[in-house]
Amino acid sequence: MTTELTDVETVHDERSWLFTARDPYGEPEEVILVPCEEGVEAWVNRCTHEAQQLDRGFGAAMRDGRIICPKHGSMFDSCSGYCDNGEAAETTLVSVDVTVEDGTVYLDDATYEFSHEGGADDDGDDDDDDMPSSTSHIGL
Repeated sequence: MTTELTDVETVHDERSWLFTARDPYGEPEEVILVPCEEGVEAWVNRCTHEAQQLDRGFGAAMRDGRIICPKHGSMFDSCSGYCDNGEAAETTLVSVDVTVEDGTVYLDDATYEFSHEGGADDDGDDDDDDMPSSTSHIGL
């Protein structure tokens, strides 16, 4: 089953587009869409050296067609996911299958089920509904 994600123009304009999917065990997995010469590629949002997010919710750092790990500076080719430098050298990001039709990007990977746009913590479920938004009502 394919799921519509966003359009190619948005990915190119914003440098990256973050979404969360569920893996086969139902666990959340963040995925980033990034521009490349061939259009758009999708990668699990995690550096191969450490479990560092490449996109922390405000766009992945990119330079010259490469995704930059914010922790150690390793640079991954946005089209192949391969890193040839830094702590993550000789590794490749985990790919996620997407397709593009008429400028729209679709999740096309049977391993993942789309959950929502944004990071795993951006699911719209406010776990603090029972807590006051401020403690200013407390008197001493």
